[in-house]
Order: sequence, then structure tokens, then C-alpha cells
Amino acid sequence: MKNSETPILEIRDVVKDFGGIRAVNRCSFKVQRGTITGLIGPNGAGKTTLFNLITGFLKCGSGQILSGDKRIDSLPPHEIFRQGIVRTFQIPRELKRMTVLENLMLVPADQLGEQLWSSWLLPWRVKRQEKSIEERALEVLRFVSLVHLKNEYAGNLSSGQKKLLELARTLMAEPQLVLLDEPGAGVNPTLMKQLADDIRRSCYERGLTFLLIEHDMDLVMSLCDPIIVMCNGENIMVGSPHEVQRDQRVIEAYLGGSGNESAEGI
Repeated sequence: MKNSETPILEIRDVVKDFGGIRAVNRCSFKVQRGTITGLIGPNGAGKTTLFNLITGFLKCGSGQILSGDKRIDSLPPHEIFRQGIVRTFQIPRELKRMTVLENLMLVPADQLGEQLWSSWLLPWRVKRQEKSIEERALEVLRFVSLVHLKNEYAGNLSSGQKKLLELARTLMAEPQLVLLDEPGAGVNPTLMKQLADDIRRSCYERGLTFLLIEHDMDLVMSLCDPIIVMCNGENIMVGSPHEVQRDQRVIEAYLGGSGNESAEGI
């Protein structure tokens, strides 16, 4: 049995260069299980690059990335997905010409219907599995309050609804860790509140862990604890919302640090 204290994600001295530019500079931090951890910093701090490193879309120049006790920095994206690490993107990548329900039903891996021989020889098993997946997809859509749009084409959803659909698709993958890249971007206040509530419930009721990048500081401060702050590719602090708002290093990173500023708006 794994030690419950083992972090679900650990970044150890990770470095990533693009030509002569260092995007991530010996970055280290841990994400504990059952948390909603924020990752913030000025534009160009290296946050999205770090997400791409964690999920295998980029390879580290040096350092290590661990999921539990296992190194994942050498794995391709599909293997990292199988480890239970799922991400969303700043711009939702829904399948526009498929319905909301179909978008969810495509997520589970290793479906029998993907195998031609199963469709021919075991059609009843294929149908039974599809029914089970459909029931789970409908349950997830109810969870994120999108079930009334199950037959709508995903491309017709509003920006906020597409963010909820992104969250629903991650839930269909039954992940352990969800990386959310700016979930609040382009979302109106009503749907923002619903999205935040869904993230909290996913954490507290379903046991998911979240690491999210976000520039909406009201959302971050109300949703995340702890918060990791990056600047110039480095992790400059980890703390509670209260600590982050009052840390001089954070004030300097965001505001230039004249010494009189408050970080309340960060």
C-alpha cells in the first residue's frame, strides 16, 4: 500500500530551454493528494510550459517529474494519461460536430466497439458496454449541469459551457490528477461560480486532485490552497492565499515591488 503522504505530483529541479531562452529554471514543488492547488505568475513565467512538461507534450532538459513514486518525465502523453493525469487547455478542444453526450462517450479508453472483431462476434457485449458508458456520461453531465444540452452540438455551446464540457470530459477519464489551464478564461460570472463549485465537489466528493493555472485572482484566492507562484521560470514561493497576497516576492513579481503596494488584487 502506498504511503498516503507521497505527493501525487512532484517536480524536481526541472529545466526547459528553447534555444537560448530558459522557460523553466530548476523548478521544484509538490502537489499533495486531495488539494486544489493554484499555479500563478506573470505572463511568461513558465506555467503553461510546465503543464506541457508534466503531460509529456514537451521533454525536460533536466530534472525529474514524478507521479506518486514513478517517474513520468520520459513517458509519451498517452502513457501519462493512463497514469491518471488529465489536462484541459486554455482554448477548449471539443469535437464541434459531435453532440455533448458523444464528446463524453468517446473518452473512455479500450472500448470494445473500437475492435472490428468485437463488433462482429460480440455485438451484445459492445452494446452493453456502450450503454454503461452512456449512463456514466449522463451522470457526469448531470454533475456539471449540462445534461439538458446532451444532444446539442458541442460547437454551439457558449465559452463557459465549453469549459464545463472540458471538465466533464476529464471526469469521464476517471483521473487522479486534473491539470486545468485557465478554466475561468472567457467564462461569465454565473458559469464561473458553477465551474468553481463543480471543481470543489469533484475534489471533495470524488477525491480528485487539481492543479490549475489561472489569471483570475478572485477565483484563485477563493478556490485554491496552497498556491504556487512562478516568476521567470522559477517557483518563488508556495503558501496559502493569505500568505501569497502579502509576500514581498509576489508583490515584486507582479507589481515591480516599490514596497508600498498591496498584493490584494493579485
